[in-house]
Amino acid sequence: MKILVVGAGAVGGYFGARLAQAGRDVTFLVRPARAQQLNHDGLRIISPHGDLTLKPKTITSTEITGPYDIIFLSVKAQALDQAIKDMAPAVGPETMIYTALNGIRHIGTLVHSFGEQAVLGGVTFVSTDLDEQGRIVQLTPMDKVIYGERSGEITPRIRSLDQTLSNAGFETELSTNITQAMWDKWVTIASFGLMTCLLGGPIGEINAVSDGKQTALQAIDECAAIAKACGFPTPLPHLEIVRKLASEKDSKFTSSMYRDLQKGAPVEVDTILGDLLDHGHAHQIEAPLLQACCVRLRVYQNSIKSNKS
Repeated sequence: MKILVVGAGAVGGYFGARLAQAGRDVTFLVRPARAQQLNHDGLRIISPHGDLTLKPKTITSTEITGPYDIIFLSVKAQALDQAIKDMAPAVGPETMIYTALNGIRHIGTLVHSFGEQAVLGGVTFVSTDLDEQGRIVQLTPMDKVIYGERSGEITPRIRSLDQTLSNAGFETELSTNITQAMWDKWVTIASFGLMTCLLGGPIGEINAVSDGKQTALQAIDECAAIAKACGFPTPLPHLEIVRKLASEKDSKFTSSMYRDLQKGAPVEVDTILGDLLDHGHAHQIEAPLLQACCVRLRVYQNSIKSNKS
């Protein structure tokens, strides 16, 4: 199957490189500057699973000549509208769009652009970052993708996708309840994003101060309460894992949102936290920590916009 990876950043670049390394037919849709960098330096990964450098196939939006079988969409929420325009010529009647974006709001945006049939549900678990040299640095060994039809059906095309993504150097899971899986991840990343951004440090530093652990656990409870009210209660075993991770005293873990904040980069406040808060308001769920973090990050977003203008 022909795979188009939209964005060769920390997530799409990682999984796309692993697929290419495993012999899959992978092309990266990138901006001209990133194409030039990749053609010069290669796509480079620093990983606990072994470092990798490969010469990827790249294409820019003006060079797309026809549809692809799979589009692996991995961009930040603020880049979604432009990505939709760029990848539109690559979407045909049989194209499957697998999305690695956070939250669920992007699903409606993609369905509006390409129709119900094209859009799969998807979840990725990987902790990666781009360094100053454009290398993808994997911060923990975890790397997994979950995918499925949003209807829950096991269709011939989702089996084909499963075969294409399996045995490519990362863990895979074909889900019959992908929307629940997306909500479970949303609760997780919202909780850790809320904790680290609002409280201003890694998990271990939060737990090292008086009332830190209690506040972290309250953040999780707020996010989980909203999911439950929306009909997607987080399974208790998953919730216990999140609570355990949030309670580790020596943890250096930070959210990607916190790392973006530290870099002075834009953060996905509205899609990860703001949209969840809106769902809470719709169900009369009080979430004071979530609300406070949304305000804090929106003030930050406005400040970086002002500095640029």
